[in-house]
Amino acid sequence: MKFARFLHYSLLLLAGSLLSAAAVCGAEGGSPAEHPIGMTFKWIHFVILAVLVYWVFGKVLPPSFRHRADHISAAISKATAAKADAEQRLQEAATKMASLEREVAEFRVQAQREAAAELERLRGTTQLDVEKIRTAAKAEIEAAERAARVELKELAARLAVDGAESLVAKQMTPAVQEAMINSFVESLQGRPN
Repeated sequence: MKFARFLHYSLLLLAGSLLSAAAVCGAEGGSPAEHPIGMTFKWIHFVILAVLVYWVFGKVLPPSFRHRADHISAAISKATAAKADAEQRLQEAATKMASLEREVAEFRVQAQREAAAELERLRGTTQLDVEKIRTAAKAEIEAAERAARVELKELAARLAVDGAESLVAKQMTPAVQEAMINSFVESLQGRPN
């Protein structure tokens, strides 16, 4: 604020000085730069410009530069943090990828073990099933054999009865029948009632 007032008064003084120098130079004739008063105004003009330049570069631009530097520094810090975060994520991803490959290898080994165990279990189950089928087939064969023997015995008995019947029919004459009946009746008579 103080500097702004100083600048304002300096500009008013300069404007007044320039007007009075122009009036003096106009009355005397010739160029104002050739008179000693013109040199004085040149120096005043130079001082005012130097003060303005000092004020701009000393007061106005440093906070702007500082703000810009702070902004750039914050952006660099943010970028550094983002880079560190990205590197950490990359490291985690690489670690997960390495562990994933290891886990896949473990899963393969485990799957092979389980497949081998399942194959052995199936072989054992198949062997048990074969034994059961073999036992059942043997039992069925024995049952069929017993049934065939019984049937064969029945057939042999039937054939024997049929053969005996035809033999008896051939040998049975009326005289033999009468002798058999008489013999039966005599055996009944000798029995007590």
